[in-house]
Amino acid sequence: MTRIMVVQGRELSTEDIGLIRGLLVDHSQWGRTRLSEELCRRWNWRNAQGRPKDMAARTLLLKLERSGHIRLPPRQRPSSNAFRNRCVPAVAETTEPIGGALRDLRPLRVWVVAPGSEALRLFNGLLARYHDLGHRNTVGENLRYLIRDRRGRPVACALFGSAAWTCADRDAFLGWDRATRERNLQRLTNNTRFLVLPWVVVPHLASHVLGLIAHRIRADWQAKYGHPVHALETFVDRDRFKGTCYQAANWLRLGVTRGRTRNDREHCIRAAVKDVYLYPLVADFRRELCAPACSRTEGRAGRC
Repeated sequence: MTRIMVVQGRELSTEDIGLIRGLLVDHSQWGRTRLSEELCRRWNWRNAQGRPKDMAARTLLLKLERSGHIRLPPRQRPSSNAFRNRCVPAVAETTEPIGGALRDLRPLRVWVVAPGSEALRLFNGLLARYHDLGHRNTVGENLRYLIRDRRGRPVACALFGSAAWTCADRDAFLGWDRATRERNLQRLTNNTRFLVLPWVVVPHLASHVLGLIAHRIRADWQAKYGHPVHALETFVDRDRFKGTCYQAANWLRLGVTRGRTRNDREHCIRAAVKDVYLYPLVADFRRELCAPACSRTEGRAGRC
């Protein structure tokens, strides 16, 4: 009987594991990159825009190795993440205080930060220097937003990336079982970083920025990745913050985390308990986030 397991959002059978083991034996000279590229080719594993899901395949191989199913060849060169995780140089940015009323800054302009742009260097530097959690690298699907006021001055940054793999209160609210979550997790995105620059003190600015992003992020995600997202999530450290801006922007508080991290495979890492917030982007978000794979039409109608 063929056993099915789900790794990196993909169903794997015993035959698939056998294929990977066979490639490792037959092509012992291959590196990890060559192996992941071959898997994408054989499985026709592509994203909504038709590009091979090479990074997803590499992560899948690492997870299979960690779980003891395969043994990968040694790395032929340092991980590319080692370069991404280098310290971001401090940004020479004016810190002239910005205050007053929100109307004095409007209209705010929300920019999608393009890869390789000068705006990316500014974005990375601001988060690395001024956000409590810092900023290193971003993997998987993500969007970076830089917000400027009417005079072109940066006032805020927001980063959206991969949703949490599991979250009990969120999953219960959405009606997700494990299979549904694994199938539709990419239709949810996590606001992993949100920063109003420390010299900007303007009432209601943060919630206004969240609202501007919520109005455009589905279209931005569709344009970049070929599929939309149907809801936003975030986690707020309740010992340090009250989540006021999310509440003012009408995000829903669903509950609290269990004090674990995504890397806590042994159930022994204790982390800060955080409030769980979610913002639906469409009225029928539950139906969209629980849809079977066969009902997706994002390439044609822009809906999942």
